[in-house]
Amino acid sequence: MITIEDCIGLSGLTREEIDAIAEHEHLPEIVAAELGCYLDQTPEGQRTIRSMIEDDIAHAVACRDMKRAGVLKIVLAHYVRHHEHEQALRKGEGDGHHTIA
Repeated sequence: MITIEDCIGLSGLTREEIDAIAEHEHLPEIVAAELGCYLDQTPEGQRTIRSMIEDDIAHAVACRDMKRAGVLKIVLAHYVRHHEHEQALRKGEGDGHHTIA
């Protein structure tokens, strides 16, 4: 039997990133993991995930939930750092040059 932890592990996203998608889209965690995995496959989808997290931050600030906003800012920073690195690696692979991290 596949568990939620298995689905999160296969998604390529962290639990916190999936939680942000679930929060934004009002989805169960398992569905958010599937949506996140799908969106994460393209640069446009990655921008969509980033926008979702940014919207969640704005909502937390509007609700004066600074603790949640702070957590989401860390989630966003991790997501951007991780996925910009992956895009750079993919770009380097496509042109015959190798990018060293």
